[in-house]
Amino acid sequence: MRATPSHGFDIWEAVDGLRETLAGTGPGEPDIRTAVLVSLLEKPLHGYGVIQAIEERTGWRPGAGEVYPTLQLLVDEQLVTAEQVGERKLYSLTEAGRAAAEAAVEPAEPAESARERIGRNMALPKAGMKLAQAAAVVAQSGTPEQAERAVAAIDEARRTLYAILAED
Repeated sequence: MRATPSHGFDIWEAVDGLRETLAGTGPGEPDIRTAVLVSLLEKPLHGYGVIQAIEERTGWRPGAGEVYPTLQLLVDEQLVTAEQVGERKLYSLTEAGRAAAEAAVEPAEPAESARERIGRNMALPKAGMKLAQAAAVVAQSGTPEQAERAVAAIDEARRTLYAILAED
């Protein structure tokens, strides 16, 4: 069990909450599901091949703990098939999976590539993680007053983000 700092703000609880939030598929969050589907467009791949394909396309290297559960989910949704080849599974798109992957790579703007779009979707979570790191430093090294001001700043940032979503 982790100790809570004397000023009552548990940064690790906040980081865990941020991780849970970033694991979703809402706007601006990492979309591992789409990245996996797009990686299988060219050819069937083993799980490690999916990880490499995503990294080559986006510069982001998802972990096995993200990719393999997503592959199983896509199999369950009948968007991907898994065939045992030797000791490894080979994953392929179904017709429905191919349609979903192709729809995902259609650029929102003509000049935007799938790589740019997936990379753009990673900028916000990366910024959130940097914010969490800064909050951890303040929680560890700051005074209670500094921690209180940091909480207020983060609360204001959260309100600002929701206000952005509310804009037309």
